[in-house]
Formats: sequence, structure tokens, C-alpha cells
Amino acid sequence: MTARRHSSVSTRRLLKGASLAIILLAMTGCASQKKELTTGSIPPPQFSKPVQSMNSSELSAAAESIGKAYERNPKDRAAGLNYANMLRMTGRNEQALAVMQQVAINFPNDREVLAAYGKSQAAAGQLEQALNTITRAQTPDRPDWRLKSAEGAILDQLGRAGEARQRYRDALDIQPNEPTVLSNLGMSYLLNKDLKTAETYLRSAVEQPGANSSVRQNLALAVGLQGRFQEAEKIASAELSPDQAEANVKYLRSIMAQQNAWQKLSNEDKSKGTN
Repeated sequence: MTARRHSSVSTRRLLKGASLAIILLAMTGCASQKKELTTGSIPPPQFSKPVQSMNSSELSAAAESIGKAYERNPKDRAAGLNYANMLRMTGRNEQALAVMQQVAINFPNDREVLAAYGKSQAAAGQLEQALNTITRAQTPDRPDWRLKSAEGAILDQLGRAGEARQRYRDALDIQPNEPTVLSNLGMSYLLNKDLKTAETYLRSAVEQPGANSSVRQNLALAVGLQGRFQEAEKIASAELSPDQAEANVKYLRSIMAQQNAWQKLSNEDKSKGTN
């Protein structure tokens, strides 16, 4: 039992970064219908290209620019939301959470603010608090599929896979074939080492209109963890600029460097099953 428990813990550590990526992907676009705000994709008007296309220097400069707008008026809802988003994208999760705490104080009943606040809590590792915040943001009479998916992502990170998958299926009932939800469902299976099922859902996600780079990277991870490295790198570098492709492949290789550890864990499970 001790060895099996160690195997499970090691597997979750191996994919901790992937599980956090699920949360961030799940919550992207929770406020996409508001032009002044996005929780993950648009640049404010003063920027000339989408945030996803920026390199680290450009992201830092963008965060600094939005930060100045926030400093001028900390009670500006859009400035706070955009600033927190940019901070998360540059890895400054604790600062992003501090910003969102202030925004939430000023807009305590704003559904989109609560969603972004929950995202910041999740990114900072406050998963139980994030789950409570997301639940508060949801309205039973008009449920939001993005919030359902976000709730599932947090439940996955908490190790409650069965509940998580039900939330994803609830989201798909509201928004059929949504690629981000299919991707999160696939990653739920990946976190539990069911790589074949994970790949099935992730391939379905990639085939949907609107599937983005994050969805493709999840598929690349599932394929790579099965030992098909060349195919995984091809998926990871598709439809991206050379700089983005290089960064994604580098990240994928860093995960694949742990392939021996993954394979060892899988072999341990198989050997236990034959005893």
C-alpha cells in the first residue's frame, strides 16, 4: 500500500503544473462578452497584438503599463481586472491575488469579478477558497458553462475527479462541444494516468472550431507521455510563430524529461496488477 500511495503522489507531483494549467484554461474568457475586460486573451486598446503573442519582455512591459492605469484609479473595475490578468501571465500570482481582493471589495456582487477573483485564488494555490468563490459567482437560474468548467478544474486539483468530471459534463450540456471543456475533461483523465481516454477527449477538443494553442499543448502532453515524442512536438509547434513554437517545444521537452519517472510509475502499477 505504501508503494502504491507513493506512486499516486509522485504522479500528481509530475503533473502539478498541468493541473494548474487546467484551472487557468477553464477560467479563460469568463467575461469575454465585455469588451473592456478579458480574463485571458485580449490586450487593452493601447497594445498592438494579443497577449498570447507577446514574449516575456513584452508581457512585463504590458503589465507595467496596465499597472500605472490601475494605480491612477484602484477602483476602476476594468483596470483592476486587466492588471490582475497580466500579473498572472507573468507569474506574479500573489500580487494578482492582492489586486483582485481589492477589486472584489469594491464589487462584491459582480459575477465576473468573483470569477476573476476565484481564478487568482486558484493560481495562488488557495483552492478551497477559489471553489467557494466560484460557487458564489454561479447563478442556478442562469448557470455559466465557464464557471462549471472552472469548478471542475479546481475539483480536479483537489483530487476529486468524479465530481470534477460531472461539472465538465454539466458545462457541455450548456455549451456542447466546447473545446476548452473537452480539453479539461481530457486532462482530468490524464491526471489519473488514463492516457488513452485523455487523448480521445483532447483530440476531440482540438478538432472543434475555436480550439486554441492551450488545447493543442494539452494534446501534445498526452501524446508525449505515451512515448510518441515526435508526434507530440509536431502538435506543440503547430500554428504558432517560431518563437512561440520553440517555447512550447522546450516546455514539452521539460515535461518529457520526466518520462522515465512516468514510465517507472506505470510499470510499477502494471507489476502490482499481475501479482
